[in-house]
Amino acid sequence: MSDPVRPHTIFKPFVGAEENRPEFTFRAVLLGSLFGLIFGGVTVYVGLRAGLTVAASIPIAVISISMLRYKGKPSVLETIIVQTCGNAGQSIAAGVIFTLPALIFLGFDLEYFRIFILALIGGYLGVLFMVPLRKPLIVEEHGVLLYPEGTACADVIKAGASGGSTASRVFYGLGLGAVYALFQNSNMLRAWPGTPEYRPDFGDQHVMKGSSIKADATAEYLGVGYIIGPKTAGIMFAGGVFSWLVLMPLIYFFGKSLPNPIYPGTIPIAEMGPSDLWSTYIRPMGAGAVAAAGLITLLKTLPTIIGALKSGFKTIGVKMGEGEKPVRTEHDLSMGTAVMGAIALIVLMTIFLIFKPVPGAQVGIVANIGAAILVVLFGFLFVTVSSRVVGQIGSSANPISGMTIATLMATSAIFLVSGWTAPAFGALAITIGGVVCIASAEAGDTSQDLKTGYLLGATPIKQRWAFFIGITVSTIAIGGTLNMMNISYQSFHAAPHVWEINASHPGVKIQNDAKLPETFQLTAADNTTTQHSGSEYEVLNSIGSTELADGKYLYSPTSGRIEGQWIQGIGSEQVAAPQARLMATVISGILSQKLPWGLVLLGVFVVLVIELMGIRSLTFAVGSYLSISTTLAIFVGCVIRWLSDQAVAKAGGGSDDSETSPGSLFASGLIAAGGIVGLLGVVVTAIEQWQHVLVNPLNLHIPFIVNNSYVSVLMFALLAFALYYFARKPLKK
Repeated sequence: MSDPVRPHTIFKPFVGAEENRPEFTFRAVLLGSLFGLIFGGVTVYVGLRAGLTVAASIPIAVISISMLRYKGKPSVLETIIVQTCGNAGQSIAAGVIFTLPALIFLGFDLEYFRIFILALIGGYLGVLFMVPLRKPLIVEEHGVLLYPEGTACADVIKAGASGGSTASRVFYGLGLGAVYALFQNSNMLRAWPGTPEYRPDFGDQHVMKGSSIKADATAEYLGVGYIIGPKTAGIMFAGGVFSWLVLMPLIYFFGKSLPNPIYPGTIPIAEMGPSDLWSTYIRPMGAGAVAAAGLITLLKTLPTIIGALKSGFKTIGVKMGEGEKPVRTEHDLSMGTAVMGAIALIVLMTIFLIFKPVPGAQVGIVANIGAAILVVLFGFLFVTVSSRVVGQIGSSANPISGMTIATLMATSAIFLVSGWTAPAFGALAITIGGVVCIASAEAGDTSQDLKTGYLLGATPIKQRWAFFIGITVSTIAIGGTLNMMNISYQSFHAAPHVWEINASHPGVKIQNDAKLPETFQLTAADNTTTQHSGSEYEVLNSIGSTELADGKYLYSPTSGRIEGQWIQGIGSEQVAAPQARLMATVISGILSQKLPWGLVLLGVFVVLVIELMGIRSLTFAVGSYLSISTTLAIFVGCVIRWLSDQAVAKAGGGSDDSETSPGSLFASGLIAAGGIVGLLGVVVTAIEQWQHVLVNPLNLHIPFIVNNSYVSVLMFALLAFALYYFARKPLKK
């Protein structure tokens, strides 16, 4: 019987004459650290807005080959160190953005130092927990577990070492994407609108009022849509159409005549615009849909998970013979080092939780020690699962959201049984889930990179050190990017009702006749104060109230009233953070048992219908939660993918679905360019927010185009045509 594995998957590592090639060099580590910073920040930026992440290993590999070539012909092993070090930032960022922003939705603040420490601990644990799994999964099951991204990256590095033009296609995408992104209204030059919009409203009956058709016409969304392909992007867009063009008009049509707000709304439906309808009614439904779809996905992968655990634990105790010295390509961290390192990290986490709790979320020592134990149990369990799953079906299908939901449900259930239901334990639960999610995400990408190293003859222990360096450096950018996006997209709204409260006990007693939100639901946010419009306010949190929407409110000690709502950037329409919102919903649902259950259950049953139709419900659920401005822009990218594949097939070349196709490489450049320039725009906006001054003198306020949506559509169409053109143009050999 012939071997079903593709020929490149049985490539053997280099040995012998190749032993003296440069590998763990200073320039490789420096360049890899730079990529870790860049792609860590880019992943946070794109992931918070689009709700998904795209692997960075291949674009890092092709760019690094060209950059290393300026100082002479690069070594294959040196390129692997750059790619390994740089890719660590992307995986850490994915784990962080899926979980830790939930602290905002639970009524707490994001602290840079907390994000840094938790990301560091989770990332290191992911690498250390993979030490006993490398040999059984990467080596002994070579040819069985394909690790598609790792194998594709090995192909790219081999091709780049022998010449080829793969890097040029990425650079074309970077250049055009950067020029386009610079001119968008949300970035530096702000020449034309970033989000063209059309609101249908047919006749006096307002049949479609409440709906909106708009697109965040960004380079990164176009690239993401191309890479994930028509099937995934199409299903995601279908979810957006269902929410924005079906549910929201129906909510407005049937609710516009109601004089009073409908929970969880705080103003009448007739006064709501599309964004208000989305944030008030669609988000709870979307959270229920994503939660149900995540659990269904987890159940579907249960056989794979069980198989991964059996195989992992069966081979974990295999030891090398006494006195046997490993060859270079098998030289890895020892089990003793991995165990001691993991123990040290868990002790560090326990100490950190005890002496540096989330402000306003102090819990006992017993709970903190229990949290560390749960991190070990769930962490190693899901690291094993993650490594095997990505070996079978790739990193893009790694169900880390489902595994994190399972962690949070189990943790919250334990807290509920123990009587630990105060908001502080919600913060502790998301801390546990966050570290586990980060470890699982890092383990998945670590496995892919170790596979690349195995195929090309890298030294495992040197790859481990590259992981540690990349994780450490990238966490510097991740926490900063999260906080800057939260500040840049924040806004202040006048409170829908002016609440008069007792000045001596802010947030506890309402003095007028309105319904009182329960005491624990409106609390002082760790005695925080803030300045707005020249006045000083105390910041109050509202969670689960029937009178006030969840969020932060500004209480004026002078007037004794809540005078405004402080809308956080993360969680807004532009930065939806759907996975983090889902995690907060799971925790709140179990601990406080105060959710808009009607809307949540509607989302659950929508997912059941979609699942019965044979459609991937998780993709649809994420699309239904996100703004249509995100899903429509991504859908345009997938249409370009379909058109280019059709054109290439007609020309007799056949469609190329690989991650190293001309279009995918160009799209990777678009994603990187859009993310980098977008981050520059976030930095500028954040500085303006902090200093209350205009620091960007480059704004182009050309009257004809600055507010013209047609100009935005035209420019986005030109960028899409450039993607179509380069996708059809073959790479030079």
